[in-house]
Formats: sequence, C-alpha cells, structure tokens
Amino acid sequence: MAVYAIGDVQGCFATLQKLLTEIRFDPGVDRVWFCGDLVNRGPRSLEVLRFVRGLGPAAVAVLGNHDLALLNRAAGTPTRKRDEDHLDDVLAAPDAPELVEWLRHRPLLHVEGDRTVVHAGLLPHWSRQQAVKWAERAEAQLRGDGWRDFVRALHKPVRAEWAEAERATRLRLAVGALTRIRVCDVAGRPDYRFTGPLQALPTGRWPWFAASRAVRPNRLVVFGHWAALGLYRAPGVLGVDTGCVWGRTLTAVRLDDGVVVQQPLVDPVEPV
Repeated sequence: MAVYAIGDVQGCFATLQKLLTEIRFDPGVDRVWFCGDLVNRGPRSLEVLRFVRGLGPAAVAVLGNHDLALLNRAAGTPTRKRDEDHLDDVLAAPDAPELVEWLRHRPLLHVEGDRTVVHAGLLPHWSRQQAVKWAERAEAQLRGDGWRDFVRALHKPVRAEWAEAERATRLRLAVGALTRIRVCDVAGRPDYRFTGPLQALPTGRWPWFAASRAVRPNRLVVFGHWAALGLYRAPGVLGVDTGCVWGRTLTAVRLDDGVVVQQPLVDPVEPV
C-alpha cells in the first residue's frame, strides 16, 4: 500500500487522471491525500468532485479556500466573480445537493500518525493539539444544521487579534489560517496579501512553517495553497502545490519514500 499527497487540483480533471495513471494508483490498495482546492479555476470541477467522492475511504480531501467558496455559493452568499469561475456546473448538476453535503463534511485538518495534511497551514502559536482542536470545532459548525450561517460568516473579514477574540471569532480566524495562510509577521499574525515566492518575502514576513510550534523534524505537515512556493521540502514540512491550474504541473508525492511524480497541465485552462 502507498499513500500519496497530491497538490491543488482546482478542477483540472484530465491532468489528475493522467497523474493517477502515471503513479499506477489503485484505490483498492493505495490511498491519496488531496491538499484542498479540488474545485474552481480549472474547467471540470464537477467531474473532480464526483471522482474524489467516489474513491470513498481511499481518499482524504481537506477543505481549501476554493472549496469553501463553493460552499459559500451553495449557501447563497454573494461572492466576487473570481470565486465563481467554474462553479456553476457543480451547482446546476442533478447531484449538487449530495456533492455539497459530501464537501461540507470534509475535514479542515487530517492527522494520521506523525503526518498532518492541511490546505494552507497553521497559526504559528498553535501546537499540533491546538490545531486539531480548532479544526474540529470549525468542522462541527460546517457539518451542523447552521452551516450556511457559518460559511456566510467566514466570508466576512476579521480584524480581531487571536488573544482578544471570542470563541466565534477564533473559529473564523482558525478557518482563515487553515485555508489561506502563507506568511506571517514577527508577532505570528497572518499576512494574507503576500502570494509570491520565498525570495520575494518582504522584510518582517516569514513563512508560517518557519515560526510554527507544530512543525518538528520527526513529524510531517503536508500543505498546498502556495503555488509560487512550488514543490517545497524542509524538515517537517512538504509543500505540494505546483501551480497546475496556472499552466505548470500537478504533483504527487509518495509519502513513505518521498518519490515525486509530476504531470504537466493537459486541461484547457485560462487562469484568471
């Protein structure tokens, strides 16, 4: 049995299929961890959702910011056009209710042994136990009867600091970090404006994993979201978003031995 981590698919269904063929993925034996953002900018989000859902226990798919954008749309929340690129097909599909129901029950964080998978990253002051706790609390909201109100609240900006924030606000801050963080300031506060490569980091900004209490050499945190970072390996961390939807590659890493397989984009995508 092999366990693979795959970066942001973003609706690039044909590329995903070619990658799975290349690694000879067998859902009866192997497992795959998707690092979030199954949907949106690519052309075939509907097929990606149906396929990953159909893998059942062979797949773990954590929620990314674009997956939350789809839940926002399903909840009736007005969103900016860039979050609506290729989601209409999903919401118009006859099985849309089942797909939305499946998606909102996906985890924000998955921990298995000494490995953790998350879409973006962790707040620097969190231990792994604290990250699990806040992810589980947010997941309970997403899976509950009031999920629409919760995802609508997630759509609104939060300016509060963690230390002074009430529980409801901390849940929103937690989801923001799990699905959107790349860098933080010297005080550990996320800076969501920066999207560039490491060499372009502004003064006073650090990758979230460089300041994280939860990152240790004897454990592994696998993440996506940061396309400009590309394939990134350092003690305790593995970044696997290699910008497929931006015309680059979709990456799979076999976690047991670190073997990397990359599939160039084959879907007809025009990134926005």
